[in-house]
Amino acid sequence: MDTSAFLRHLTAQPTYGGQIAHIEPILPRDANYAELDKPLVKSLQDCLNEHGLLPLYTHQAEAVNNARQGRNVVVATSSASGKTLCYNIPVLEAILTERNTYALYLFPTKALAQDQLRGLQELVYPHLCKIEELATFDGDTPQVERAEIRKRARIVLTNPDMLHVGILPNHQSWSRLFRHLRYVIIDEAHAYRGVFGSHVACVMRRLRRLCNFYGSAPQFICCSATIANPGEHAERLVGLPFTVVDNDGSPHGGKDFVFWDPPIIDAVRSVRRSANSEATNLFTELVSGNIRTLTFARTRRLTELIYSYSRRRLAEVNPPLTEKIKAYRAGYLPKERRQIEQELFSGQLLGVVATTALELGIDIGDLEATVLTGYPGSIASTWQQAGRSGRGRDKSLSFLIGLDNPLDQYFMRHPDYFFQKSVENALVNPDNPYILRAHLLCAAWELPLSGDDEQNFGPGLNQEREELEQQGILRERKGRWYLSPAIAYPAQAINIRSTSGENFAVIDVSSGSLLETVEASVAFFQIHPGAIYLHQGESYLVTELDLVNRTAYAVPTNATYYTQTKELEDLRIIKVIRDKNCGPVKVYLGEVEVTNTVVGFKKKAQFTEEVIGEEFLDLPPQRFPTVALWFDLPPEAVKRVLEAQLDFAGGLHAAEHAAIAILPLFALCDRNDIGGVSTPLHSDTGKAQIFIYDAYPGGVGIAEKGFDLVDELWQATLKVITECPCQEGCPSCIQSPKCGNNNRPLDKKAAQVLLEGLLSIVNSQEE
Repeated sequence: MDTSAFLRHLTAQPTYGGQIAHIEPILPRDANYAELDKPLVKSLQDCLNEHGLLPLYTHQAEAVNNARQGRNVVVATSSASGKTLCYNIPVLEAILTERNTYALYLFPTKALAQDQLRGLQELVYPHLCKIEELATFDGDTPQVERAEIRKRARIVLTNPDMLHVGILPNHQSWSRLFRHLRYVIIDEAHAYRGVFGSHVACVMRRLRRLCNFYGSAPQFICCSATIANPGEHAERLVGLPFTVVDNDGSPHGGKDFVFWDPPIIDAVRSVRRSANSEATNLFTELVSGNIRTLTFARTRRLTELIYSYSRRRLAEVNPPLTEKIKAYRAGYLPKERRQIEQELFSGQLLGVVATTALELGIDIGDLEATVLTGYPGSIASTWQQAGRSGRGRDKSLSFLIGLDNPLDQYFMRHPDYFFQKSVENALVNPDNPYILRAHLLCAAWELPLSGDDEQNFGPGLNQEREELEQQGILRERKGRWYLSPAIAYPAQAINIRSTSGENFAVIDVSSGSLLETVEASVAFFQIHPGAIYLHQGESYLVTELDLVNRTAYAVPTNATYYTQTKELEDLRIIKVIRDKNCGPVKVYLGEVEVTNTVVGFKKKAQFTEEVIGEEFLDLPPQRFPTVALWFDLPPEAVKRVLEAQLDFAGGLHAAEHAAIAILPLFALCDRNDIGGVSTPLHSDTGKAQIFIYDAYPGGVGIAEKGFDLVDELWQATLKVITECPCQEGCPSCIQSPKCGNNNRPLDKKAAQVLLEGLLSIVNSQEE
């Protein structure tokens, strides 16, 4: 692809208004190869040669050598670097040389497992394995095939959800696998973070516990995108020590990575053109130029919006191309998703608009361009998404469109910070009491708990077990703890992708059919009365939310707006866990209880994002315990704010918004994973405070990371505020789209004074 020619074409368009903030040329890289410590089995060597997979890259050889020596290995290299061979070679070698050897492959999605099965079958059949020795086992597997898979498959490909709800609780049926399990493969390990990762970490401990019961001790091989803490992350995920392999020897074609900042259309309010319309323009220009493109959107709703916009645009300029693009996201039926993947792989489609469901390593062929609608929330995810184009040796193009928020605009103004910054830490917390407690019920269903289980579940086991015993859920007999007969199949009630196992059903009133299910934790934000809900490109208006029966009723609509909730938050301190001094200012980490109330919603026009109406809602508050960091304010800075007659409460509020938006720089998380509260007088401390908390019950480590790096957080927050060209504050610095107080009060200058005060204390302490 001639990237320079295409960029010249863009700058010549009437819609171009200086959007290119930065172009980073990513240079092509040659391959580096290495030899194994000892030769492969001849049949495997011949097979790899026949498929053009030899010689091995340096990281592949290093991973195989370590696996052969019995070590648990985590491979952290770039997208399309051939990580699959890092685990397929040791597994296939063991299967070919050791009788009764089995392997379990875990992928975060069913689609990825199906894709990997196809690749594995092409590699090993018929010379190395029989076709029935390889199988996927997930929710889509027909019941009639399941017994045969348990009986014959030596490599089982599944996902953590199925392992949690279908395999571990029925371990007697899988005893053959557990007795001879040699390898457990965890692919895309970076995807297991936050709440999902914490659940998966507990599932891994249940898996190891059952393997020990059946007399096996499998080795683990994890593959991850490049993250800052691959060894620590793998160890937290699995509970065992790991060897890190991160010396990437794979070749890559060059890439132009473009930071694309929507132009300001209202200089007074510092309002920018919609990122969604910018994504539509780029996507349709690329597709019109016959450039195979994948456009990422951060939510299901935005995926559907950009797809709809793009179809309309292409219908105006080149109608046949409307059939060459599709949307792709979770919620579609498996058959639909498989068809889209195949059409993209085969070249029938020129472009797809997708959620992060296509961020992972599904083979969709060689794409020439990627468009990222907004910073994905982490540097690791940004590179994963951008890496979906240019997987071959040819040059490719990637665009990152800056949203109108502090973090995106920080990168637009400081691209060097992105390109020179190391990737973030992946955070999981298997000790989260709400998550651990749920998995202890599952573990007790599988095998009675015993005193030895502390080595699997950690020191939190005893406290949580006692709590469950007091509730009558666990019953002790002769040093073993059994599940109460009243609890039936606990795994079924636990959704490992959220902290709540409960879902709301969305019913299409016009047909009486089920559209989708929505997690209870986000139901008030997505399917409240008056919400516009998007499904497969169609808009539905939610007319009623039945809280008792957990059902939302919706009707098709032609509305030209979408909805965005407003909420209020309150916070009470339960217990201080840690504190530290930064000069005379103290910073705290502790357990808190958050009360969140959705109080209304905005109607925002498609394309322009203009607020065209607001409505109030009367929904019950939601309360949950979590972990927060908070800090005092320096007296001198407070004095300066008051003497200058600035709005002290507005300064606190503005600093809180900006700090929350910038915290994902330091933790592998999304803006929506974090909440905050600021107040000039908090009832528990009697002082002015700014709180930042994990938006998940029990916490997942985000606030703790912020506590550890609080001075860096203050510095980055101050930089965002001072460098923004607006006068009074805007969405690029201190305004929040989720603010329940409608972004009032906010005082940009007061926030700047407070942050300067905090940093002068830190800096004087360092001097």
